[in-house]
Amino acid sequence: MNARRVVVLVLFLLIACAPIWAESDGATSAIIKADLPWWAWALLLFGFTLVLGVIAVIGGVGGGVLFVPIVAAFFPFHFDYVRGAGLMVALCGALSASPHLLRGGLASIRLGLPLALVGSIGSIAGATIGLALPTNVVEALLGVAILGIVLLMIVSKRSDIPDVPQPDAIAGVLGIKGTFSDPSVGRDVSWTVHRTPAALVSFVFIGVLGGMFGLGAGWANVPALNLLMGAPIKVAVATSGFILSTNGTAAAWVYLNSGAVLPIVAVPSVVGMMIGTRVGARLLPRVDAGVIRWIVISILGVSGIRSLVSGFLGG
Repeated sequence: MNARRVVVLVLFLLIACAPIWAESDGATSAIIKADLPWWAWALLLFGFTLVLGVIAVIGGVGGGVLFVPIVAAFFPFHFDYVRGAGLMVALCGALSASPHLLRGGLASIRLGLPLALVGSIGSIAGATIGLALPTNVVEALLGVAILGIVLLMIVSKRSDIPDVPQPDAIAGVLGIKGTFSDPSVGRDVSWTVHRTPAALVSFVFIGVLGGMFGLGAGWANVPALNLLMGAPIKVAVATSGFILSTNGTAAAWVYLNSGAVLPIVAVPSVVGMMIGTRVGARLLPRVDAGVIRWIVISILGVSGIRSLVSGFLGG
């Protein structure tokens, strides 16, 4: 890690930790104390998620994984409503991108469908468990999960085109393979996958985490597809969106049926995030994505610590 990244990391940790220290002194954030009308909260949430959408694209993370811990930490909404809105944010982003990726041949239905099936089962189970548990317990578990995501983002590497000599038995039977045109290497790339049984088990747990906390699971889907199964990174990223659209839909029904999707939280969040991601896509070629990535890691780290502390103090 170079000096610039260290400086960025320390500055954002100091700034983001300020509300935690303020609360430890018996104070609360000024924005929380303000007696604002409902439309003011909607406007604030819209502006906040618009910025999150820009950061999510440039930092290379899903909007849901940023939305839930940060909004839960700094907005006065009940945690169940934040998780419900987080699922909608992640789901809408995936649904908007999936058709284009499927038509372009990067997202693979043969690869994504069995993983999405077991992931959906996990998502429904996770959403049911998350809504049944006490809020402070879920907040503490969210803190642990977010800190795990931060660690994964720091240590994980990607492999653009992994070497998979031959598919495993399940991948061979299901015909999980494909070919796509990669302009970066100037040729067509043929691929297949292995370790499918381990991946199926992994996606059950990924689904549980996504459903329980209302997080988009791109942070886990892509490493599992790329590093565990050996799918090329472009196929992994594209197929992750297809899997997320299926898993998110399954978990979203549980939150909808439980009344945990509040329009005043979900609507401005989805609109702000969708606009922000479009802005971020335009800004991506002009900014230093490495610095933004470390900013994202810093913010997530602070939010994870805050959720962990809030969960324990709330108990």
